[in-house]
Amino acid sequence: MAAPLQKTSGEGAGPGSGPEVRISSPTGKWILLTTVLGSSMAMLDSTVVNVALPTIGRDLGTGLAALQWTVNAYMLTLAGLILLGGSLGDRFGRRKIFVLGVVWFASASLLCGLAPTGGVLIAARALQGIGGALLTPGSLAIIQASFHPDDRARAVGLWSGFGGVGAAVGPFLGGWLVDGPGWRWVFLINVPVALVCAPVAVRHVPESSDGRAHGRGFDVLGAVLGALALALVTYALIEATSGSVLVWVSAVGGVAAGVAFVYVERRRPDPMMPPDIFSSRQFTAVNLVTLCVYAAFGGFFFLTALQLQVVAGYSALGAGTALLPTTVLMLLFSARSGELAQRIGPRIPLTVGPLLCATGMLLMLRVGPHASYLGDVLPALVVMGAGMVTLVAPLTASVLASVDAGRAGLASGINNAAARAAGLIAVAALPLLAGMGPEAYRSADAFNAAFRRAMPLCAGVLVVGAVLAFTTVRRPAPDCRRPQCRTHGCVTAPPLEPSRPRPPQPR
Repeated sequence: MAAPLQKTSGEGAGPGSGPEVRISSPTGKWILLTTVLGSSMAMLDSTVVNVALPTIGRDLGTGLAALQWTVNAYMLTLAGLILLGGSLGDRFGRRKIFVLGVVWFASASLLCGLAPTGGVLIAARALQGIGGALLTPGSLAIIQASFHPDDRARAVGLWSGFGGVGAAVGPFLGGWLVDGPGWRWVFLINVPVALVCAPVAVRHVPESSDGRAHGRGFDVLGAVLGALALALVTYALIEATSGSVLVWVSAVGGVAAGVAFVYVERRRPDPMMPPDIFSSRQFTAVNLVTLCVYAAFGGFFFLTALQLQVVAGYSALGAGTALLPTTVLMLLFSARSGELAQRIGPRIPLTVGPLLCATGMLLMLRVGPHASYLGDVLPALVVMGAGMVTLVAPLTASVLASVDAGRAGLASGINNAAARAAGLIAVAALPLLAGMGPEAYRSADAFNAAFRRAMPLCAGVLVVGAVLAFTTVRRPAPDCRRPQCRTHGCVTAPPLEPSRPRPPQPR
């Protein structure tokens, strides 16, 4: 049977018109399948590309800057537009925007796979990020709007759990594809997934929208200014060694765009990022911790995938497999970490977690030429994974607890975007700070020397995050909103949380 043709509001519906899909029903299973497939495409591309970077660079004859842009072009548009993507679904229909995102993402992936030059690949990656910004919040919004209230939390949990498995498989799958059919299949594999996902969504997922969103405008100007600020600052950092006038113009323009973004958000009646949400000191503090933590993570995973291949001599598959312990530990223990934080409060986990991650990064200094996996690589990644387990779930819980329950979805989206922006800036800035030249990834000695300078920098940022958490994070109220995404495996950003359904309105 095809999905019902009528729209349901999902949020704010009148009596009798709310979502009624149950997980055990065929429609419920189809909804879970298509949303997991869609979000997994975007989640995979956040991690799978790192292990392909050395091969991409050699094949396309690019320097380190192009490899940075291969990662950052995707993160830039995803971080800048993810809040707008959720708003578009509320207005025009969540299924419609989700399917558009899937098709857009697959088309951009095809362009990535066929890219003849580094410039085309970078442009296609930016287009991929736009698709990701449409489908990632859309998949979660579909679940929230479609399932019966009694099944909603379980459906969100299944979605986050299966998505975490996808994130964990990413580096391994990427390495296998690079060493097998070639790096282009890292992108081309998204096409057959989309060919399954989009028709299933059209046929089996009921359409939903938020009727009250039709009276509100879109903060397109805010989204453009935010993305422009990130783009210009990123360009200035990546190209800083050239010392050209364009670099200085980009740096000044990025700061100006950031100031303009704040100005616009303060004066719009319906801003993408309402400034008053930062009136909560706890929300502001936790986001500062997020910036520190995910900046370090972004730099770490970008450089480690290169270090394992360029210096330690691993194949792409070997490097991808080597990175599995961090995500596997998160999948196995993130829910228990969240339960512990509920009992003892988030302050200790958000202090200890970054310190453990910093220790893991310092242990990575032992990974050099001909490093032993069991003796050198695995201990560092296990300690790193333990730190991530300790801090990610409490971080999300603290974000949700710091705002009104009705703004939990917005708070989670801002926190997710902040984490991605932090990783974006780190990938741009860390090679500059570590003194990596344009051809550093082609020389084992040069890259190893720069890596040994970069890891203490990442660890230092984590220590700053731990100090911020210890001095600013407080125990939340006992009746605050708790995360529904209890299982998580993505290393590039904290999990998105659904918005709280609004109560039915009287007719």
